[in-house]
Amino acid sequence: MAFTVKVSTPEETMAIGQKIAPLLAPKDIILLDGDLGAGKTTFTKGLAAGLGIKRNVKSPTFTIIREYQDGRLPLYHMDVYRLEDGSGDELGLDEYFNGDGVSVVEWSKFVADELPDDYLRIAFKRLDDEGENQRELIFDPHGQRFETMVSKLQEK
Repeated sequence: MAFTVKVSTPEETMAIGQKIAPLLAPKDIILLDGDLGAGKTTFTKGLAAGLGIKRNVKSPTFTIIREYQDGRLPLYHMDVYRLEDGSGDELGLDEYFNGDGVSVVEWSKFVADELPDDYLRIAFKRLDDEGENQRELIFDPHGQRFETMVSKLQEK
């Protein structure tokens, strides 16, 4: 049961992340997929704010994983774009996925073999070719927990 939201500003993208944050629990996994500059890190900034994380959230492109421990739940922000050769098993992703926090994975296709069965995938799609901020966020829940979460988002 996919759910689609249209946004036209980075602030709207962040607001969606803030709305999801109260629904999150330890071991939740959110996959963010879309082109470079589509809004994945902007969404994660909103999610972090909703979790009460005060630190500035930056893209983990070069570090691969950034940990934010100062919120209601720890946030593990991963950008696995550089793992297109499939070396995700060396990162110990299972420890993050089964840990005490929320894992956000950008470019999840590069670690598809490491992913558990239950997660929320959000695809970021640009709606224009002129550099504007028009985006479509497509929520695709996998597992009952995330189907319930998406149902709650639709009600808000």
